[in-house]
Amino acid sequence: MRAIFLSDAHLKSEEDRGYQYIVHFLDTLKGGIDCLFVVGDFFDFWFCRDGKVYPGFSPVIEKLAELKHQGSTIYFCEGNHDFFLEEYLTKVLGILVFTEWADIDLDGRRLLVAHGDTVDRENKKYLFLRKLLRSGFIARLQGIVPLTLLWRIARASSAMSKELSVESKYLIAGKMESFALKKLHDDFDAVIFGHCHVPLLKEFDIRGRMKTFVALGDWIRHFSYLLYEDNRFTLCYFKP
Repeated sequence: MRAIFLSDAHLKSEEDRGYQYIVHFLDTLKGGIDCLFVVGDFFDFWFCRDGKVYPGFSPVIEKLAELKHQGSTIYFCEGNHDFFLEEYLTKVLGILVFTEWADIDLDGRRLLVAHGDTVDRENKKYLFLRKLLRSGFIARLQGIVPLTLLWRIARASSAMSKELSVESKYLIAGKMESFALKKLHDDFDAVIFGHCHVPLLKEFDIRGRMKTFVALGDWIRHFSYLLYEDNRFTLCYFKP
């Protein structure tokens, strides 16, 4: 079993270094992985209409489709910047999408995988905005407004989401670790989050069994990803 986990590429433009790195990285995975987990905020915003996506995303969508065609199983967790993914990713590409938590059996291990933006239940303003942006009203609005206006709305909602997540990324990572420890003391063998943009891997001996907490980092500064191979997790960094 060989699996890759990554998050927080925040793809916007093909001109961005992170976008180019992701396309290159996905090319290196062809025929070499069983599973790819994309753990939220892969796109800085997302919209789809009549089976068509924003043209700037076509190169990376094509790479995902090629991986899927070659036999890799792909999972997507929605983040706080990309949602309503099922219309295209599931219905067109056959990729399994999780709106929040994914409870996964990987090679006999039980994994909890999520973007992690709802771990902090005290940030009420953010949680309200998250619920609003995923509402049926916004879904219908996305289907009728002119595309140029939709682009502006997407950029504005992206900026607002960042503004309401103003805590230090290390403070968020600490809250995620505390949350993960509770889950690891239950029945989970690993808890894997994105969102905080801090690459972090910690292992804990819990009742004689090694368990793992991972924050995946990002593809803006760190270009980090998690590799599962030979029954172990390794935090890696992509260097073209």
